Amino acid sequence: MTKLILASASPRRAQLLQQIGLKFAVKVSGVDEDENEKDPARLAKRLALNKANAVAMHLTQGIIIAADTVVCIDGKLLGKPKDSMEAKEMLRSLSGRTHHVLTGVAVIDSENHRTLDHVETTAVKMRHLREEEIDGYVQSGEPFDKAGGYGIQGKAAIFVEKLDGCYFNVVGLPLTALCLMLEEMGVQIWGRS
Repeated sequence: MTKLILASASPRRAQLLQQIGLKFAVKVSGVDEDENEKDPARLAKRLALNKANAVAMHLTQGIIIAADTVVCIDGKLLGKPKDSMEAKEMLRSLSGRTHHVLTGVAVIDSENHRTLDHVETTAVKMRHLREEEIDGYVQSGEPFDKAGGYGIQGKAAIFVEKLDGCYFNVVGLPLTALCLMLEEMGVQIWGRS
């Protein structure tokens, strides 16, 4: 079986790969996510490719999986909040509105350097949030390591009114797209390649 390497420190991405039964090692890329790119799709794709390439350059075998998720509303990128004030501002901006979550995924075969990339987009409609809900959620500590300041798989699940697209993309890794990419690379999923 082909060795898979997840180029990410994200516990959510690791959990998603485990959920679908993939065996993998983790090798954090160390790539700086602070980019000046304003286009969310290009940013997500470039960061995923940068992460995958940073790990691939140190390996001679294995398939590297990397991803980067960005949140966008009104053309503005929302990264990971730096503090409580920024987290609250982000949640207020998302309250009662639709925003987009984009995840760039890169898969590289470190033996032959074949590279595949994909950007998945999901529209997320949040219900109107009361100020005490925003305060309570921020006090939970959950927003701080997540783009857009919320995690749909956690306590913020009750904030999401509607999704158009892949749920797992919002968690941080579009599983259907990833599995199709892995199969294209020759990785056997469900006993076929």
